[in-house]
Amino acid sequence: MRDVCFEISERYEINFVEIGCDTDHVHFLIQSVPTMAPTRIIQILKSITAREIFKLCPEVKKQLWGGNLWTSGYFVSTVGKHGNEQMIGNYVRNQGKDYTLIHRGEVID
Repeated sequence: MRDVCFEISERYEINFVEIGCDTDHVHFLIQSVPTMAPTRIIQILKSITAREIFKLCPEVKKQLWGGNLWTSGYFVSTVGKHGNEQMIGNYVRNQGKDYTLIHRGEVID
């Protein structure tokens, strides 16, 4: 997942500030340009990660109920320059402590 997100960052104007994983869900804090709609970011993120993960690990699709990596729903909230970025970053960072992947663009294993 982490490597696929890095590839998305290289191809699109999407920066993964924080990625927090728990046992059955993922939280992202993403920075992008104001002209890119949040729904477009989600569409890019879900489609590319699912395609690449299934290509790299085809056994994952068989383990998932219905063969879908992502559910159809999602929650998006925007953070302004002077908004709650620190609070949201802390929340994302502390999801499933053992599963944190990225903090401020730096890989954490």
